[in-house]
Amino acid sequence: MSDAQAEVRAYTLRLELVDEPGELLRSLRPIAEHGGNLLSIFHERGSVTPRGHIPVEVDVEATPDRFERIIDGLRDAEINVVQAGTERYSEAITVVLSGRVIDTDLSDTLSRIQESANATVTDLSLAAPEGTEGVSSARVHLAAEAGASTDVFERLRAVADEKGLDLITPLTVGSRT
Repeated sequence: MSDAQAEVRAYTLRLELVDEPGELLRSLRPIAEHGGNLLSIFHERGSVTPRGHIPVEVDVEATPDRFERIIDGLRDAEINVVQAGTERYSEAITVVLSGRVIDTDLSDTLSRIQESANATVTDLSLAAPEGTEGVSSARVHLAAEAGASTDVFERLRAVADEKGLDLITPLTVGSRT
């Protein structure tokens, strides 16, 4: 196997699923069976495609040959693959949001980050020592497009500013405090 074939990459899959119990699980099986590492799932059941299906975006890590087997497995399982093969997220970013994180609609905040920042949320840790209506904080791990971190931070700042949240970003080489 060549080095290029052994290199693990991040890919985005866009699927359309029938709105029936078990369909999301059925679509994830080929990913697991063919060695894909699940990074994130964006599943918005309230939305429907023009064909009346549920759109689902799945981010996975895999070697190129495993990714091809994943696609074949999805198609063999008759999962509607709308887009595949897009190497999209390859840069990890961690930030902290602080303030009334829960009270300002955390779900909306995360959705807006994913929609506008060319990034996807891969992990979230939440602390709310004063309860859901008090000051809280969220550590957010993001996977971003390579070279897009400056844009991602700008978008994160815009969302945080609009919601009155403090955004704590990592120090980068050459940054000033």
